[in-house]
Amino acid sequence: MTEDSRAHLVGFRAGSLLAGYRLESQVGAGGMAVVFRARDERLGRPVALKILAPALASDAEFRSRFISESRAAAAVDDPHIIPVYEAGEADGVLFIAMRFVQGGDLYRVLAREGALPPDRAAGFISPVASALDAAHRAGLVHRDVKPANILVDAREDRPDHVYLSDFGVSKAIAAAGLTGPGHFVGTPDYSAPEQIQGRAVDGRTDQYALACVTFQLLTGMLPFRSDQGEPALLAHLSAPPPSAVSLVPDLPGAADQVLARAMAKAPEKRYASCLDFAGALRTRRQADREAAGRSVVISAQHASPLTAWRAGRYRQVPTGGYLAPGPSDLRYLSLMVAAFRAGQGPVRVAMARSGSQWARIEVIRPSPSTV
Repeated sequence: MTEDSRAHLVGFRAGSLLAGYRLESQVGAGGMAVVFRARDERLGRPVALKILAPALASDAEFRSRFISESRAAAAVDDPHIIPVYEAGEADGVLFIAMRFVQGGDLYRVLAREGALPPDRAAGFISPVASALDAAHRAGLVHRDVKPANILVDAREDRPDHVYLSDFGVSKAIAAAGLTGPGHFVGTPDYSAPEQIQGRAVDGRTDQYALACVTFQLLTGMLPFRSDQGEPALLAHLSAPPPSAVSLVPDLPGAADQVLARAMAKAPEKRYASCLDFAGALRTRRQADREAAGRSVVISAQHASPLTAWRAGRYRQVPTGGYLAPGPSDLRYLSLMVAAFRAGQGPVRVAMARSGSQWARIEVIRPSPSTV
């Protein structure tokens, strides 16, 4: 945003009137827009009013595409896409009026709660996946899926409702060629390789970004972190997705597999849809829960796990808790499995590494239907 644009936008403050909307307070700002809580004086309802930089309104192609893309997004029928009331031009600026959401965005949730349990994270990811797939069926690609564009309507009298916002602006900027050489539309921390390289994007590009958001919700960290944008971009292009389980050992072991597929460098290797990705996370989480009820965990607390087993010191872990094994546990693993098989029937062994160390070893008795 130029200094002239910033000066112009500063002129909009609480009490200003724009296109029939009375501005009440500024609630957000970015490189190309500011967002106000405002009141629609015609209908008496609160709205979120996004006001774009005047330099964008001066570009005829962008102006046309912004309005058409905003209308297209408003026409998508999904309860998790933020309702758009109006998009237009007034007083030399472009604006879009949307439903005002009380609870803020996912950044606020992360700041308040830190890394989220898998079920809590799924409560945000599944609705966004639904919204994205609905948009993709309508021929829209979001291009900028990130916590700031995932809004949480939090009220005491009902469960949180999740909205995906900010359709239209990114595509209009890209289509109007306003990014300049060597730049792309999107946020580096969540951008897919094809987006960074300026190649064609589709719904799988949004899926990659959603997987990055999922990683952040589960671990409290970005998958590729740096203080400057360029190294993160290089990592998105060439580095394999990091392990979420190595950061949060209590996560289901299969979470890494699901995230790695959704964050594959080649779009054709990702899931067919965002809901397929969210469904895979849910299915693996349920399988892990069922396995946890049939688990005996090897602990590093005893010099001889086999002795401890015979003494009855190992019990089933119904909640799926895990203890870190030590080197001696590996030495006695085969004996323990033999003892388990002799007394309890068939077993399987699940192991997970964290770098060069074993993060956990789990001896699992199958359910009766699989024995």
